[in-house]
Amino acid sequence: MNHKQALKHNIFNIISQSAGELQVDCYVIGGFVRDYLLDRGSAKDIDIVAIGSGIELAKQVAINLPNNPKVQIFKTYGTAMLRHDDIEIEFVGARKESYSEDSRNPVVENGTLQDDQNRRDFTINALALCLNKENFGELLDPFNGINDLDKGIIRTPLNPDITYSDDPLRMMRAIRFATQLNFNIESASLKAITDNKDRIQIITKERIVVELNKILESKTPSIGFILLEKTGLLDYILPELTALKGIDEIEGQRHKDNFYHTLEVVDNIAKTTDNLWLRWAALLHDIGKAPTKKFHKKIGWTFHAHEFIGSKMVYKLFKRLKMPLNDKMKFVQKMVFMSSRPIVLASDVTDSAVRRLVFDAGDYVDDLMTLCEADITTKNPKKFKKYHNNFKVVRDKIIEVEERDQVRNFQPPVTGEEIMKAFNLKPSREIGIIKEAIKEAILEGDIPNEHEAAFQLMIEKGKELGLNSELQSD
Repeated sequence: MNHKQALKHNIFNIISQSAGELQVDCYVIGGFVRDYLLDRGSAKDIDIVAIGSGIELAKQVAINLPNNPKVQIFKTYGTAMLRHDDIEIEFVGARKESYSEDSRNPVVENGTLQDDQNRRDFTINALALCLNKENFGELLDPFNGINDLDKGIIRTPLNPDITYSDDPLRMMRAIRFATQLNFNIESASLKAITDNKDRIQIITKERIVVELNKILESKTPSIGFILLEKTGLLDYILPELTALKGIDEIEGQRHKDNFYHTLEVVDNIAKTTDNLWLRWAALLHDIGKAPTKKFHKKIGWTFHAHEFIGSKMVYKLFKRLKMPLNDKMKFVQKMVFMSSRPIVLASDVTDSAVRRLVFDAGDYVDDLMTLCEADITTKNPKKFKKYHNNFKVVRDKIIEVEERDQVRNFQPPVTGEEIMKAFNLKPSREIGIIKEAIKEAILEGDIPNEHEAAFQLMIEKGKELGLNSELQSD
């Protein structure tokens, strides 16, 4: 079957011409072919396999391209890469691989196209289109990957036990593709992932997180996390999540399964935002519930201070997985820490409580509200409508209060320098006391967020503290 239509971009003609000049066979393989056959749009990454030197082919292609792009060469891996029209093209010589038990980095030898297709992770990624002039666009499908694409199946070309043991990252990739494409992992393959789950420990945390992020960025992330839990991989990667699984019952009182609730929240948030870090916040918003779970005879199950404990756990989790410990982590921490605030507020929407919420959440108040709305997973239609209506009231109140009082990213109307000048002070604790009193008065609504009212309060508070000032309010 010929698929010339897939190769209409001019880069393929140039690669074909270059391969002819070097007299090498070459093929486009992997994700580009898969996504074309699935009609998933044009790929920005193209993998080219040469039966010979991929590096030499890349150099020849660069010579034949009008702008002669720079070729990046990775000698260790025998690969080369260049960019053309915002497309990243990677060239590699066909190879066969052998693995040692303690590493996913293979010993590589030159090989045939068949050897190269054998080493691919899944049948749907082993599909190749010929780029040589005489067979341009011809599909090579040795493992019936087309059938697996049609049936929505993730399957390894060779024995899945060997495939996953050789390179355990493929277990994460299988689950990631199942999530992104909404495919099923073939039963023998799923069993092999479960049997080899402990091998994930030889994979670097950074590579695991790349796959986790791709699962979280997909349309329905719960597919991936259910598979990670089912195969036992989640215990090694995010034990904080598996600790939420299960329902305890004492004296007829039960709590919900916080693991499956969490996945519902993540799916809800995936419908409303592309923000990866807000999706992480949704995934981790209840992790503090496992260590804080207690049963009290009078009130039943409690998770006291789970938001505070959870926010502390976020730092440890990010550090363990070698994730960024910068503003992204702090954002997730803040969302976890504040995740119940709007829920409590919804039952009694006072100006003062809204001002405090906006003050504490700052620029992230909208994200926080989005997270709380995603946290509504009740199956009772009346309750679902009521909770969403409550949050609408809170959102409207936030807009009203913010327009009037401007407390988002609050800066005190009276500065520390003004206080020092008014009372002839050097840096001291009294300045902090006065600034805090002004902030509290504004948040409580006792005074407007204006300089004159704040200045007057500064004078009064200074007198209370026994400070002398010649100044009076204007």
